Amino acid sequence: MAEKIKARIMDANKIRRVLQRLTTEILERNRNLKNLVIVGIRTRGIYLGKRIAALIKEMEKIDVPVGVLDITLYRDDFSELETQHMVQKTEIPFSIAKKDVLLVDDVLFTGRTIRAAMDGLFDLGRPKTIQLLVLIDRGHRELPIRADYVGKVLPTSRKELVQVKLKEVDGVDEVLITEPVEK
Repeated sequence: MAEKIKARIMDANKIRRVLQRLTTEILERNRNLKNLVIVGIRTRGIYLGKRIAALIKEMEKIDVPVGVLDITLYRDDFSELETQHMVQKTEIPFSIAKKDVLLVDDVLFTGRTIRAAMDGLFDLGRPKTIQLLVLIDRGHRELPIRADYVGKVLPTSRKELVQVKLKEVDGVDEVLITEPVEK
């Protein structure tokens, strides 16, 4: 199904500025950076997490470890998926037990992805805290989940799609609102 672009919400400069702002908020809230770890949800959450870790290093000269979480097996719609999702590797080469985990994703929608991510994290250990950072919060929650750090609140209709494109995956940094076009 083709998609029609309705609006370009963010470009590379705006994404960079938002990530700088969010990093400042993280630094203000987390005084003990040695206890902070970042876990990006596959796929785009990984790259947002790595960018935040780089900004923390630039600002505070501290390396914050970054891990990768694949939530495929934790999804509550796994058996209903039309397309077969390939399970990829979770790569968290550090303990999350008693750590302040910054969970990073690109878009917060129903909350089900974040619930699945928390299930995955608890299978790896018991964090001291879990904080959630999302680039876009588009509403339409089905579960009582709220992000601690939000780049942009973007009210959308259910038929609209929010596409976050990052240069590491898509060759360009932008956020689009699109709509399916029936053929």
